[in-house]
Amino acid sequence: MPVTEINHINLRANRAMMDVLRDFYCDIVGLKIGPRTATTSYGFWLYIGDNDVVHIAEYNKGVGAPDLHVNGTYDHVSFTCTDMPATEAHLTAHQVPYTTRVLMNGVRQVNFKDPAGNGIELNFEEYRNL
Repeated sequence: MPVTEINHINLRANRAMMDVLRDFYCDIVGLKIGPRTATTSYGFWLYIGDNDVVHIAEYNKGVGAPDLHVNGTYDHVSFTCTDMPATEAHLTAHQVPYTTRVLMNGVRQVNFKDPAGNGIELNFEEYRNL
C-alpha cells in the first residue's frame, strides 16, 4: 500500500470563519470553489484544477466552535507554485505578511498564515539547483 500523494487537508471552523477561509484560499492562494460530494455538514471544497485539495467544514454544526489559533499538531499546508515575483506582489497588494527562504537545493519558499492562523507554504521549484 504505497502512499503516492496527499489527497486533501480539512479545516474546521464556524460559518463566519469558513467564509473568511474560503475567500482567503481563493483570493490569496488561488484555489477555486468546486463540487462537493453529498455530506451532512455545511462546507466548501477548494480545487487546484480537477483536484479538491482543501476541504472546509463546519465545526460541530456551529455549536462550540473552536477558538482561532488552536494548539495542536497541524502546522501548515504546502503547495507547489510558479512565478514567485508575482506571488509576492499579490500578497503585498493584499497586505498579507509573509517570509521567504531558500532551501539547500535552491527551492524558494514563501510562508504566511491564513486568517485562522494555519501556516501556508508555497514552493517555487523553478529555482531548484540554479
